[in-house]
Amino acid sequence: MKEITLTKDNFEQEVIKSDVPVLVDFWATWCGPCRMVAPIIEEIAEQANGYKVGKVDVDEESELAMKYKVASIPTLMVFSGGEPVKTAIGARPKEAILEMLK
Repeated sequence: MKEITLTKDNFEQEVIKSDVPVLVDFWATWCGPCRMVAPIIEEIAEQANGYKVGKVDVDEESELAMKYKVASIPTLMVFSGGEPVKTAIGARPKEAILEMLK
């Protein structure tokens, strides 16, 4: 599966109402650590089994970033049952990100 580009228009449908956990990557194009973690997030999305992966560009979707109190990027959040259940700030290795999905 491919990463889903999340916006305020589709966030509720894709994340809040999702029947599977969703890994959300809050990122920006100018952020070095975000670019470092991007290929890992893409790989996790392609291997997705029982979860979805989405990305929120904090510059384009500042409302979502503010709503979920994203102060530093990259911020990775796992949503389950419509709520954020796990959060990690900063670049992480693939194993650590996958561990968040368990």
